[in-house]
Amino acid sequence: MEIRSTTDQDLDVLVDTFHAALGRFPETPTERGGVWWSALEMDRCLLATTAAGQPIGTAGAYSFELTLPGEVVVPVAGVSVVGVLPTHRRRGVLSAMMRHQLAELRARGEFLSVLLSSEAPIYGRFGYGLATYDSRLTVSRHQGVFALPRARATADDPAAGQVELLRRSECGDLLEEVYDRYRRAQPGALSRPHRWWTAGAGQPPISPAPRYIAVHRDTDGVPDGYASYSVDARTLTVDETITTDDAVFTALARFVLGHDLVDKVVFKHVPPGHPLRWQFEDFRAGEVDDDTDWLWVRLLDVPRALTARGWSADGELVLDVDDPALGEHGRHLLTVRDGKADCVPTDREPDLSLDIRDLGSVYLGGTAPSTLVRAGHIRAHHPGAAALADALFHTDRPPHCLHWF
Repeated sequence: MEIRSTTDQDLDVLVDTFHAALGRFPETPTERGGVWWSALEMDRCLLATTAAGQPIGTAGAYSFELTLPGEVVVPVAGVSVVGVLPTHRRRGVLSAMMRHQLAELRARGEFLSVLLSSEAPIYGRFGYGLATYDSRLTVSRHQGVFALPRARATADDPAAGQVELLRRSECGDLLEEVYDRYRRAQPGALSRPHRWWTAGAGQPPISPAPRYIAVHRDTDGVPDGYASYSVDARTLTVDETITTDDAVFTALARFVLGHDLVDKVVFKHVPPGHPLRWQFEDFRAGEVDDDTDWLWVRLLDVPRALTARGWSADGELVLDVDDPALGEHGRHLLTVRDGKADCVPTDREPDLSLDIRDLGSVYLGGTAPSTLVRAGHIRAHHPGAAALADALFHTDRPPHCLHWF
């Protein structure tokens, strides 16, 4: 078996091999693009072949930016298009590609990689930890009555602005601008490069699929949020609601819940712990389903990753980190002061012993270290270790990612 980097000339082979691995056929591109592979970076893709040159596996990565706690924006590799033909599974092809890719990412100087997992058990063995969560909220429109009436607008109230209705074809630049401001303030959010928008490479509203866009503008007329939606069979489905302001989210929710000839409204990609259900007179008006994992995080350089993010508490923590996928082990002294961290090797006794994937899970603050201690993933070496780790890794705004790649 050979694993090699691809070029632009390999695009069709890569796409066909990946689809065959999934048992699917490539869809027909639209006139304006709209297929996910139009955003592939061929210099970051890998093709596994037999000795005779037959393609049997694929892997790739996108160049994104990830927002860390503290509104720190860093480069990150977004791993995708990972697949092995059914005829060559259970032969080590996937493991070889993933380890080859990890080595390449490090050689490029990257210290973080992320992915979305089609099957949850696969990527933990390569050091990826579940870091953000996602859910879908279905609301009966006639039950979804807000407990508090719409307050009288004041000039300093974010919801005092107005909602404007546009078509997707009319507002591509506006969507790109609003999303970019949102993702820079939201921990766990990924960038959407300009070429994704221009190529329509992704799910709505990135793709040119017909959608209505409810745009919220503040009192100065500046767009500060949007909801992308479609209606089918008396169900209004919101692809995504983009804003970091709860009041703007509420204004957009009121708008779609007031839509005529609709029986239910489905909000996709609702952040964990969102207060919308608590705003209804009937808590049961909203039903959560498809509560699932989303972004998985892999630390490629522990000290660089830990010193890159912002912190909300001071303290010292000794982490004994095992990385079986790369055959590495290290003990790190994490010292946090005034929101900044220092991380150095140490011989001190550890506070916590953990796998690199568990460090990926707690890294963005979406999973409390004490949860993984209770689950038996992390070993706490003294009674106060888990509480100290919880305080250090905690974030005021839970991480959330809704970008599909």
